[in-house]
Amino acid sequence: DYCEQAGVGNSMNYKAILQYDGTRYRGWQVQGNTDNTIQGKMETLLTRMAGEPVEVNGSGRTDAGVHAAGQVISFRCQTDRTPEDICAYMNQYLPEDICVLSVEEAAPRFHARLNAVRKTYVYRIWNAPVRPVFERKYVTWIEQPLDVDAMRRAAELLCGTHDYRAFCSLKKFKKSTVRTEMNIEHLGKEIRISYTGDGFLYHMVRILTGTLVEVGEGARKPEDMPTILMSMDRANAGKLMPPEGLTLECVEYEDNLKK
Repeated sequence: DYCEQAGVGNSMNYKAILQYDGTRYRGWQVQGNTDNTIQGKMETLLTRMAGEPVEVNGSGRTDAGVHAAGQVISFRCQTDRTPEDICAYMNQYLPEDICVLSVEEAAPRFHARLNAVRKTYVYRIWNAPVRPVFERKYVTWIEQPLDVDAMRRAAELLCGTHDYRAFCSLKKFKKSTVRTEMNIEHLGKEIRISYTGDGFLYHMVRILTGTLVEVGEGARKPEDMPTILMSMDRANAGKLMPPEGLTLECVEYEDNLKK
């Protein structure tokens, strides 16, 4: 049990906020066949700093190629360093595509994933005839003009508390009912879709986006969304969008768990 382990020894519990460009990584989660993951990089560095194994818990598992502007982690270790010193140490040795924005002492039972109450993801689409050069690693390029108004009508029908299993790549999962809010902004050549929810299923945001894109392309109608939801069948939803357009924007916690 994590909470029982949290009281062992004189170690402190810490909360940190990270930013990373996920382009060259195999995702967040440590994998046995590669050390090229964000979690792996963090655990290796903190273990070296503390002189003992350090386990890092993230608020969520971003896929390979997905970015984060506000990933939250928690970890426990024994060190004489202040939170500011830990932050400086990590930024000194981390690669240039990972940055620690802040480190603070957390409540003994704080856990970055278990205590998260809301997360916001943003999917960015570059909708123009010419591909973007400078934003190419952070947006998905779609040449065909999209009907943003139709996408908004479809998003309205997908918002709320629903069983989203039709928008999940896994057949088995513990939780499929999620409360989600969506907002679509049209910013010149960019279409930016924000998703805020109390939980997200595997590939859920990328499949929701793919479904909205198909509405924008005219391949689906906004009125099809309730039928897709009720079917609970992945085969009835849209395509899985590429990872590079997706960013974990921020993670929210209850006030009494922020310290």
